[in-house]
Amino acid sequence: MDASMRSEVRPGLTSPAVAETVSVAIAGSGGSGVMTAGEWLLDAAARTGLYGLMVRTSGPQIRGGEAAALLRIATQQVESLDDAFDVLFAIDWQNVHRFADEIPLRQGGLLVCDADAGDVPEVFLATGARVLALPLKKMAKAIPGSWINMLALGVTGALARLPLDALEEAVHAGWKRDADVLQSNLRALREGVAAARDVAAAPHERREAASPRWVLSGNEAAGYGALRGGIRFVAAYPITPATEMLEWMAPALSQVGGALLQAEDELASINMVIGASFGGVPSLTATAGPGLSLMTEGIGLAVAAEVPIVVVDVMRGGPSTGIPAKSEQSDLSYAVGGLHGDAPRLVLAPTSISDCAATLQWAVQLAEALQAPALVLSDQFMGQSRAVIAAPALPASTALRSTVAANTPDYRRYRDTPTGVSPMAIPGTPGVTYTADGLEHSEAGVPSSQAADHRRQLDKRLRKLRDHDYGSRWADVEGDGPLAVITFGSSAGPVHEAVQRARAQGVELRVIVLRLLAPLQAAVLERALDGVQRVMVVEQNHGAQLLHYLRGVADLPGKPASFHRPGPLPLRPTDIRAALLAWAQPEEQRP
Repeated sequence: MDASMRSEVRPGLTSPAVAETVSVAIAGSGGSGVMTAGEWLLDAAARTGLYGLMVRTSGPQIRGGEAAALLRIATQQVESLDDAFDVLFAIDWQNVHRFADEIPLRQGGLLVCDADAGDVPEVFLATGARVLALPLKKMAKAIPGSWINMLALGVTGALARLPLDALEEAVHAGWKRDADVLQSNLRALREGVAAARDVAAAPHERREAASPRWVLSGNEAAGYGALRGGIRFVAAYPITPATEMLEWMAPALSQVGGALLQAEDELASINMVIGASFGGVPSLTATAGPGLSLMTEGIGLAVAAEVPIVVVDVMRGGPSTGIPAKSEQSDLSYAVGGLHGDAPRLVLAPTSISDCAATLQWAVQLAEALQAPALVLSDQFMGQSRAVIAAPALPASTALRSTVAANTPDYRRYRDTPTGVSPMAIPGTPGVTYTADGLEHSEAGVPSSQAADHRRQLDKRLRKLRDHDYGSRWADVEGDGPLAVITFGSSAGPVHEAVQRARAQGVELRVIVLRLLAPLQAAVLERALDGVQRVMVVEQNHGAQLLHYLRGVADLPGKPASFHRPGPLPLRPTDIRAALLAWAQPEEQRP
């Protein structure tokens, strides 16, 4: 082996937010097993007592094309990819260059590839990375029944300092094929570890986790939170990147007495969940941007008829079909203002993969208690990424919707109550029948075009959302100082890390991560900004949608600044940190 290959691969950038971290990418053509290798690498990290994050990225084919598993393994919980990668393992070079922007190699990083796969693309060599060429195909062929991705698991596992026994346990736990083939691939795993021995540092010692660890995706966490909130019926049409949430919920619902139905399209699915909820069953659908567009009229029906539903939008690049397998926070404007007429609705956004469970549980409870549709904005980054996290502390479920008893005298379904919430009658309850449709109506539910009825119902639907006490969960507020950063969703991870780095350079920053986007708690937000002189809004979309929304409904101090970039590239802590440091300077000193 070349002497230049014998230096240790060191962990990546160390910051106050993450004590020790290493970033690894495994890339290859469709069917090469990069996602399986990545998932087992993440599982091995959890078994070692570490934390980790794995982000999936694929080409426009979605399935069958090139793919890459992007991993960050650390001694503390991480919610963002790092600025660059220490290791890129390229199973082959078929279209891997398409990920060059998504896999920036750290100066002096290591590129592992097949010695017989041809020249390394210049885009990767230009980073100054060292190259470790191994006879991967020949090594796999020498072990009948083995696959190259198992060599990749061994090499990257060793470079990530994961013990061999943890890697083997991860393979055993995830194996679904013949036992004979398993032994061949365990041998390939060990060959991969041996091939990296000269360039890898000593493995971590396995340690007992201080608290229980979960390994799951944001889609799975969201499904779990929805079940805890009380969802018992789901109707949906598969769409990237929301499908995995539905796949996880289908068997889970059957275990709690619920059901999932695959509808023929998004129009059918939104109307099915409205019907099920009207019948008394808490209901949910999950989709992405194109599906949300088709559901618009149905969501408006749920507003007018005051039927509680939950709609999860796992956002992706748009508009139209856009970039299905890449992340972008570009459905925000549509979610908070995209229905025709005055149609108040709840809009929430989880702040991390771990928070997906708690936010979905809360969304269900709010929708049921306030008899309104709740839109939950996740995104491809959170939904399809997997993470090793500390088991989240989830609140107990609370009482859900208000219902009326049989034969209640003078029952009026849409009575204009002080809170705006009026009891629902479940179909079949004697003596309290009513009509629910999209027409404006009187308090009794009789269709009406009278101005007084229209105004009364508009006020009622707005008041019940506006005046509800949402408590402290509307946002996460942390830190102090005259400068504040406001963000939401998956942007929170890189923002937190960037802020930690900026603080290490003497810049005091306050961070507000919004969880309840509509109705925006403007007065509470303004109190949280007390003493702040300037605000920067950080988000992943092209039009600075959150900034414009906030300026329209809240009084932000000073002239708000914006850091906004569209997908498909993730927001990186180093870029946000640089923007924060430049913005924090006095105006006369800024470049």
